Amino acid sequence: MNGDLRAAYEAELRSASAAVTQGDSDRAFQSLERAHILSQRHTLRHVHVHWRMLKLGVSLGDRREILGQLSRMLAASLFSRIWIPVGNTGRASVSAMKPMTVPADLRRLLE
Repeated sequence: MNGDLRAAYEAELRSASAAVTQGDSDRAFQSLERAHILSQRHTLRHVHVHWRMLKLGVSLGDRREILGQLSRMLAASLFSRIWIPVGNTGRASVSAMKPMTVPADLRRLLE
């Protein structure tokens, strides 16, 4: 992960942490979704984002998110280097196989 990409990834994780502290789970998930897009090709970071989504799902008592993140952690650990659905946000509410549009500001970091 190059310097700009790593910096953006870490900024999204910090933003998610701040949002959790402030009780803003929607903003926390938005930041984690962005971190997910940035980390998809980097197995450990990719799994870490799913771990953070799992923890947030647990704190909210969201069974769908919990179950979805458990399966996504396994898939991310096995397939990050082989195939990823580009732009997928990583949430349990979205098919794990669905490619999605990458936000413009993240697209330039991934090129």
